[in-house]
Amino acid sequence: MIPSDHFVRFYNEVFKFLDRRGGLEPYYREISKHQELHCLELFREKGLQGMYDYWEHIRIEENCDLSLKLYPDRLVLTMHKCPSLSKVTDNDAGPCEKYCDHCPGWIIPLLEKAGYVCEYNLIDRRLPRCQMTIYPAESGHKSRVFTEADK
Repeated sequence: MIPSDHFVRFYNEVFKFLDRRGGLEPYYREISKHQELHCLELFREKGLQGMYDYWEHIRIEENCDLSLKLYPDRLVLTMHKCPSLSKVTDNDAGPCEKYCDHCPGWIIPLLEKAGYVCEYNLIDRRLPRCQMTIYPAESGHKSRVFTEADK
């Protein structure tokens, strides 16, 4: 198995390659289709609680410094220090400018298929922090990706 330090660096270079050729967004959509096998049914059946359970498992498995807050009308995930971007920025190759876009790139299409929307705040693409808030589709919110500079 490839060590995670090497994997995220490889992933970063793949993102750079695909971005130069205009293929990054189609790649994210393909990843989203594969993720459906792991969590679409869970999200549809158990809603926000199922999403909480999924990301709580990821938090433990990937040793992420993140917090989850489940409210009756939304789920808020705050990534305090992303292990993936931290590893990418800790090398001499330089991160893909759109590296952080891979998470909302696969998460938002999946959530929308499950009947939810996601406001994804990347905060600053150079910092290993982000926050996403997930709502039921009928909440009146719309899916969007933004940074603090976009506000």
